Amino acid sequence: MGVMMKQNYQLLESRQLMKYFFRRDGSIIKALDEIDLSVYSGEFLGIVGRSGSGKTTLLNILGALDRPTSGDVFFEGRNLRDYSNNELALLRRNKIGFVFQTFNLFPTLTAHENIELALVHHEILEAERDSKVEDLMGFLGIVDKVNDFPSQLSVGQQQKVAIARALVKDPIIVVADEPTAEMDPIIAREIMENLVELNRKSKVTLIVASHGTGLHDFCDRLLFLKNGKLVSRKESEY
Repeated sequence: MGVMMKQNYQLLESRQLMKYFFRRDGSIIKALDEIDLSVYSGEFLGIVGRSGSGKTTLLNILGALDRPTSGDVFFEGRNLRDYSNNELALLRRNKIGFVFQTFNLFPTLTAHENIELALVHHEILEAERDSKVEDLMGFLGIVDKVNDFPSQLSVGQQQKVAIARALVKDPIIVVADEPTAEMDPIIAREIMENLVELNRKSKVTLIVASHGTGLHDFCDRLLFLKNGKLVSRKESEY
């Protein structure tokens, strides 16, 4: 059963969101096709769809990593089209955390240093920085890996480092693209339970995409994507 939704204010909204890509022969791929959705502060939203359904494209646009071909995205009431590239960079740095399937950890940095890197542009004392990093590592059960390099960590431990890196700057929203893909089911469930607990305690908004239906046990809401469109669960073939 999903957790109770904590509907506060409308944090994100998309209207008639479209994203096209062009093949070499000039034909069009509609990666996103007229997406209308709202995301509320403090909720845990799941987006489910098969590979190629448009999940990553949607997350990239909602997370201000990419711009749509047409349509609008509003973040806290302001249209992202009105942001300059520098403003978008500041928005991502200060308010949005990202968790990727491939972790994107620096191999020459320890777990602690990889997490700490997210605070490089934040004015924060070293002692407080270290405390924030170690608190998150403790919560995620990897505090004993503080000096380990990514190559010394299991897949699940690497993803926990990536999650801590996304959360250490205290974002108001975290966007996670297939955070437990190809993981052992037990480890995958542990990571999802960590995300749920973080969502409940810190009220951080979570948007998590997956190609499986396991999100149903954790999310406040599930949306289904198929061929770039939001569809009903029945239409999604899940």
